[in-house]
Amino acid sequence: MISKPFIFPLDIFPYRNMICGMARAATTSDVFNAIAEPRRREIVDLLALGSERDVTELVFKLGLPQPAVSKHLGVLRKVGLVAVHKAGQRRLYRLNPQELKPVHDWIQNFERFWTDHLGSIKEVAEQKAKQIAARDRAASNHQPHSKEQRHGR
Repeated sequence: MISKPFIFPLDIFPYRNMICGMARAATTSDVFNAIAEPRRREIVDLLALGSERDVTELVFKLGLPQPAVSKHLGVLRKVGLVAVHKAGQRRLYRLNPQELKPVHDWIQNFERFWTDHLGSIKEVAEQKAKQIAARDRAASNHQPHSKEQRHGR
């Protein structure tokens, strides 16, 4: 009996089993996890415009099904980013912007990098503008200004 040689399967994700077994933080554990989802950030953006909004309006603006919007609002409520109150048959949602303070405080740690980078870009742009202006001045000094000068009259 001839045995076939053992062929190792090509595994392009050698650590996938390790990664899959890692626990993820619940989306309701903190503000960072809650706003990690792009649709929830869109809801926060809409509510940041200042007025209270009901689910129907958010569904219309986002183009998402109502159950999905309600689920996202539930996550945002659990972390305190959104408050809700009833007005007749409607539930109106509003943003609690003070709950974004931990995100703001964390982001401020990186502001100096952006400021430094923008400062460097500004310096390079100003240097380039000076070079172009000098080149244009030099070119205009070498060209005749009138028709007579251009035609040698």
